[in-house]
Amino acid sequence: MPTHPAAPPAWSRAERAALRRLSTPRRIQDLLDLFAYRAEDAPASPRRALAERRAHCFDGALLAAAALRFHGHRPLLLDLRAVQDDDHVLAVFQFDGAWGAVAKSNFAGLRYREPIHRSLRELALSYFDPYYGLKRRRTLRQYSARPLDLRRFDRLGWEFDEAVAPRLAERLDALPHRSLLTPAQVGRLTPLDPRSVRAGMVGTDLAGVHR
Repeated sequence: MPTHPAAPPAWSRAERAALRRLSTPRRIQDLLDLFAYRAEDAPASPRRALAERRAHCFDGALLAAAALRFHGHRPLLLDLRAVQDDDHVLAVFQFDGAWGAVAKSNFAGLRYREPIHRSLRELALSYFDPYYGLKRRRTLRQYSARPLDLRRFDRLGWEFDEAVAPRLAERLDALPHRSLLTPAQVGRLTPLDPRSVRAGMVGTDLAGVHR
């Protein structure tokens, strides 16, 4: 009997209906904000995150990139690196050449950015002040010099296959990164004020906070 290759994975009718409702980056962000924060380290596929309505920053960014792609954007991830803190991942998009971002975070200030930023550096710097640890230290230091285009991994079924997500994380981490601060600027940093810390941690799940 002749064998036929398996059909590539695809969104189900119900999944397509859910993605269709996410017709703007803001609507994608609003959905991610409703998701519970997932404290486990191992990333989930966009399909699983959509089904479970749980995500941390990496699989939230994957789902956001998949939803952006569904509506005609490129599926792009940008990596933010920190010291003595968790890194952060954004799904980035452009309107009229300006960058914006959708993101899932345990901290209120590390989520959506309007598409008004003239460069990726400018976008990354918009996360600097609200990016801090429990010791009130601002911890953001680097950003990836270019986004990771997830279309390169279509043959792996990155939107559906749970096993692909760790590989994507490795490729994102391997991208060249650029510093946001000089050593002198780092040396002059001051602790964040307590009121800003409290405001940024409204709704934070302490189980998912870097210690």
